[in-house]
Amino acid sequence: MKRIALAVTACLCMQFHTISAHAGTVVAVVDLRSQTMTVSEDGALKYRWRVSTARRGYVTPTGSYTAKWLSKDHRSKKYDDAPMPYAVFFNGGYAVHGTYEVRQLGRPASHGCVRLDTRNAATFFAMAADAGLHNTRIVISE
Repeated sequence: MKRIALAVTACLCMQFHTISAHAGTVVAVVDLRSQTMTVSEDGALKYRWRVSTARRGYVTPTGSYTAKWLSKDHRSKKYDDAPMPYAVFFNGGYAVHGTYEVRQLGRPASHGCVRLDTRNAATFFAMAADAGLHNTRIVISE
């Protein structure tokens, strides 16, 4: 009986190891000056999108972060239940997420999050989910 349990456990571990070995690395680089985000997968540039980051009086934190959690249909508890579709959280309440205020993209307009077109947010969300949170980095620079 112990042999069977050990064999099953070994098979399961090998399956999970294989899955993680195939997971890619996703890196999103947000440039606060140009209000753009580039997304690379396994070192290859995949996308370049316009974003909106913190407007005057607010801050988008700079640095390099690992994605912490995902929320497909998130709503802000802090800002009047504002929609944050396809949110990829990286630092406390800060996230990369979709917005319906697409006319604001390309200039600072948020309370600190990184906003992008909802279709692009859905793409990034799916990439982060596929790669795994520990394989998804968000880098924000001046």
